[in-house]
Amino acid sequence: MKNIYEPEYVKQLFNQMSSSYERVNYITSFGFSIRWRKQFLNKLGKSAEKLNVLDIMSGLGENWVHLKTNFPNACFTVLDFSEQMIINSKLKANRVFGNNTEIMCANVLQSGLPDNNYDIVSCAFGLKTFNEEQFNLLAKEINRILKPGGKFTFVEVSTPDNKILSFFYSFYVGKVIPIFGKVFLGNPEDYKMLWIYTSNFKNSKKIKTIFESHGLNVNYSDYFFGCASGINGNKYK
Repeated sequence: MKNIYEPEYVKQLFNQMSSSYERVNYITSFGFSIRWRKQFLNKLGKSAEKLNVLDIMSGLGENWVHLKTNFPNACFTVLDFSEQMIINSKLKANRVFGNNTEIMCANVLQSGLPDNNYDIVSCAFGLKTFNEEQFNLLAKEINRILKPGGKFTFVEVSTPDNKILSFFYSFYVGKVIPIFGKVFLGNPEDYKMLWIYTSNFKNSKKIKTIFESHGLNVNYSDYFFGCASGINGNKYK
């Protein structure tokens, strides 16, 4: 039986979806993904200082315009381990950040990023493809690479606690989205996996506990009645 959390499997899945993933996020969230991005990134505040900002599991760069707006003078690093995501996002990175960016193709859990280097770490819709062991590794890495006092924010599609809403949302994402995948976007089996990951993930409450256990200050947030959830916080000074 395949291990759906094995990094090479996840990488292959996102390589295959790379040309359409931005549209899929928009469709699966009923268009709310754009609003959720603004909301979760706004938890970082804004600054005109020359900060080091890192966007991990960066996908097709959907966070970048908001990050550049909120931190106009920052030095940006973007990281994803999907080669096709990196290839398909390079033009956008150059357009948004100009020459003031470092683009890395690497696994965030084994990235070799420098210690105590980043003022800001952001991540949208990358948590669901991790299991509990990988969450612990991620929390350890975030604590390692953030400067003392540095901030982080994460958001992920989640399963609502409301049973009626959860039923319709699971039907939509699990059954309807793969049909869109077959007609417009590619292999429907790839998009069925998104619901499997989301269903297993449930919400970010466990992530909050894990990040706290690694010495981080963490807050939990729900978005749109629990259809998305996230954490944000900081490394203690």
